[in-house]
Amino acid sequence: MDTETDEVFKALADPSRRRLLDSLNGRNGQTLRELCSGLDMARQSVSKHLALLEAARLVTTVRRGREKLHYLNAEPINAIADRWISRYDRARAHALADLKHALESSTMSATDPTAFVYTTYIRTTPEKLWQGLTDPAFTRRYWGLEFRTDWQPGSTMAWEGRGLTGADPEQVVLECDPYRRLSYTWHTFTPEFAAAVGMDDETFAKISAEKRSKVTFAIEPQGETVKLTVVHDGFEPGSTVLEMIHDGWAALISSLKTLLETGESLPEPTPQEG
Repeated sequence: MDTETDEVFKALADPSRRRLLDSLNGRNGQTLRELCSGLDMARQSVSKHLALLEAARLVTTVRRGREKLHYLNAEPINAIADRWISRYDRARAHALADLKHALESSTMSATDPTAFVYTTYIRTTPEKLWQGLTDPAFTRRYWGLEFRTDWQPGSTMAWEGRGLTGADPEQVVLECDPYRRLSYTWHTFTPEFAAAVGMDDETFAKISAEKRSKVTFAIEPQGETVKLTVVHDGFEPGSTVLEMIHDGWAALISSLKTLLETGESLPEPTPQEG
């Protein structure tokens, strides 16, 4: 933890790197070219700064075709706040708390109007992480639901939990590369789901009218840890669903990480968050 924390503070110490984070705070999901033009910095300098931010896990990247998009990642700041900063007087840590809020707001807001991206590092193996994402015995513990599917691309998925069963022909597995990559379409919003989570009629009308999104889990071994990147995309600008899933994904991933590393799961999120 000390080494990881040192990397975060070292990355934040440079004003140019803070400018890059500010740029992504204003508009997430930028290419290297866009970051260079927006900040009037040399391409080589931006590349070096981004490499340090990636090493500190403050920035994560996703490839879309030939482009490499850069996103703010709040997980290191969350880890500092949750595991370390509480030991110190809050007044002395006011600046860091403000930074945490800024990073959370950027990663958890629709600055990129079509996608949510979150990266974390878990002390586990790709096999165990895969089990955590697919095995009903695991998903029940941190998600409060099960997936009924054979995990073959094109197969349908039924979402079962909290007394509800969600089945739809368009809920399907998109990709399944064990221990490396998993993708499926997001669940169907039904009147029963809305009633179970106390959703008002106006919100339900908005989300049920949106096109279906998808979620992708990318798993990469990193020494003694595994890098997990969650990309939930396919949204249209102004999506109500995108706004709703932000906090839910952060809580869900944190609970999965805790379960795999300690064997104890955090309290499960409420249905609308997951």
